[in-house]
Amino acid sequence: MTKKSEIATLAAGCFWCVEAVFARLRGMEKVVSGYSGGTVPNPTYQEVCGGTTGHAEAVQVTFDPEVISFGELLDVFWRTHDPTTLNRQGADAGTQYRSAIFFHDGKQRDVAEKSKRETDAAGIWPDPIVTEIVPFGYFYPAEDHHQDYFQLNSSQPYCRMVIDPKIRKLQKEFADRFKR
Repeated sequence: MTKKSEIATLAAGCFWCVEAVFARLRGMEKVVSGYSGGTVPNPTYQEVCGGTTGHAEAVQVTFDPEVISFGELLDVFWRTHDPTTLNRQGADAGTQYRSAIFFHDGKQRDVAEKSKRETDAAGIWPDPIVTEIVPFGYFYPAEDHHQDYFQLNSSQPYCRMVIDPKIRKLQKEFADRFKR
């Protein structure tokens, strides 16, 4: 992490998908899958999937704001998942799959709220955005076998059917931000 690095914590459904998207952006120094937004310390994947911890599957990204700003990260966030479905992404349902921005400071909160308003007003999605914008509390990294999941398991059916289309969309819509 450099002196100028910043951290963002985002939830947008299955963390395997979110990690795969953000890991491919220029300016990312570190992308970690984990859990945030709940009340249970050091939760396990099974506990989070049970829906009783209050945690969302999330990613925490360390990024260089001179390469990609927090606002630019949010542009990718809004367009690579459906922020209009409450507690659901595709077939994954439950509060652990909610869309959320866990802001780390007042600047991130302000940027996130403005970005949400502008994205909603742009009509990119036919329904209103329901993404919650809430203060960051804690982030607990997921178990090792969840890290770099797409990179290590890209031939798995879930990866081919769910994550591959997100990566193709990222390449098409954000070619200028995509790592070469």
